Amino acid sequence: MTPCLPGDLTPTDDAPTPHDIALALAAQIHPDAAPRDVIASFDLRRQAAPRFGYRGSGGPVTVVARSLHARLYGLPTAPSPLPTALDELLQALGTARDGDQRQAVLAQLAEQLRNAAQILEWARDNARQLPAPVWEWLRDATDTTRHLANGLDSVRPSFSAPQPSAAPLPPPAPAPPHAAPARR
Repeated sequence: MTPCLPGDLTPTDDAPTPHDIALALAAQIHPDAAPRDVIASFDLRRQAAPRFGYRGSGGPVTVVARSLHARLYGLPTAPSPLPTALDELLQALGTARDGDQRQAVLAQLAEQLRNAAQILEWARDNARQLPAPVWEWLRDATDTTRHLANGLDSVRPSFSAPQPSAAPLPPPAPAPPHAAPARR
């Protein structure tokens, strides 16, 4: 890999990706540590803190790696749209700094739950010769997943500015009976 000299912001073909940087940062903890499990935190020496307004930062190492990659190679540092993978969405929640960002994460989670409900419905409708208890379990799981998504839509505004009194929450969905799937 060609080293990147300070001031040289030209990416090369063999430049590390944000994922490469995240892996290297995680390896500082343990060679087998996954980047999603590592949190980075940066702070200032006591003597330097007043010069920089006592500011520190941190978060999931993957977010730090993306920012570091962008700064090293002169790429835009604007926040990217919310991820769709649930583990990345969880990481985004860890770096959400205000109510609007938290609401956006919850809105994305509700959308992912709706997608999950569609997948469950597809499985129920397209599986061949499902035993009745399995079909009913899939139906209940689909309904519960949709109920969770709608509930998130209802409670999402609670994560913005404090509200004087909250509207009553929708009742939680009853847990579907846990029937053991029949063997074929």
